[in-house]
Amino acid sequence: MLDYSALRAVTAVVQTGSFEKAAGVLNVTPSAVSQRVKQLEERLGVVLIARGNPCTATEKGEWLCRHMENVGMLEGELLAHLPALVGPGERRQRVTLNIATSADSLGTWFVAAVSNFAKRSPYLLNIALDDEDHTAEWLQKGRVIAAVTSLEKPIQGCRRVSLGTLRYHATASPDFVARHFTEGVTPEAITSAPALTFNQKDRLQSRWIRQALGEELTYPTHWLPSTQGFLEASLAGMGWAMNPIQLARDHLESGRLVELIPGTPLDVPLYWQINRLAADRLTELTREVTLVAKHSLLR
Repeated sequence: MLDYSALRAVTAVVQTGSFEKAAGVLNVTPSAVSQRVKQLEERLGVVLIARGNPCTATEKGEWLCRHMENVGMLEGELLAHLPALVGPGERRQRVTLNIATSADSLGTWFVAAVSNFAKRSPYLLNIALDDEDHTAEWLQKGRVIAAVTSLEKPIQGCRRVSLGTLRYHATASPDFVARHFTEGVTPEAITSAPALTFNQKDRLQSRWIRQALGEELTYPTHWLPSTQGFLEASLAGMGWAMNPIQLARDHLESGRLVELIPGTPLDVPLYWQINRLAADRLTELTREVTLVAKHSLLR
C-alpha cells in the first residue's frame, strides 16, 4: 500500500524547497518530515529529493509529485461531496498544479489565461519557464502536468489542443539600423551587428536569418534572459531582436522600432498539451488557455 503521509511529505518539500517549510505546511516537525521521506526512499531504493538550497525533486520524485497532483484533485472532488471527511480544525491541503510555458507566452498572453482560471479555482499554480521547443520535455519527464509547447506531435499520455501562432518580428531601433545596416540587411551586416539572445536554447534569431536570407550565419550576440528586457534593449539600441508582435506593435507603429526586413515575420505555432489523467478535471484551465489564445494569437 502507498504511504500517503510520506508522499505528501515529499511533495511538500519539493514545493516549499526545504524540510522546515514543509513541516509548517504539514503541521508536523521537520524531523517527522525527514523521517517520512527517508523511509520512503529506503523502501523504494531511490533518491526522491536532491538535498540542497532549495531542495528539488529527482526524476523519480517528479513522477511522485505528479501522482500527488492527481490524488489531490480526486480528494478535492470527494471532499466537495463529503466535507465531513475533514476533521474539525483540520487544515485542508491545497493542490499546486505544475505547468510549463515559454517566457514569451508568459509575457504576452498566458498570464491572462491562468489568472482567469485561478480566480475561480481552488488550485495553486507553479509556472515553469523554458523555450517553447523544450517545454514538451518537462511533460515527457513528468515534471509538469501541462505545457504550452511548439511540439505538434501529441506527447504520449497527453491531449493536445492547437492554440494558434505567436508571431515575431526582427526589430531594432532606427538608430541601431542606421549604425549597422547602412547598406541594408545583408549577410555581411548580420555577421557583425549584435543580436539579443534569451539563452542557449533560443534559436529564433537563427531561424529568422535562415528564413529571410536563406543562409546559416553566425552573428555576435548579447545574452538577455527577459522578454521585457528584449523589448527595452531593442528600443535602447543595444541590439536587434525577435520581439513578439503583441509587445512590438505599438513601437513599430510609432517608429520607435523598425523591422530589419519589412514583411518577414517568423511564425511559431503553439499547442496546449495536458496529461490525460488530469485533463477531464482541468477542463476549465484548458478552456481559459484556448479562449485567451484565440483572442491573442494568430489563427
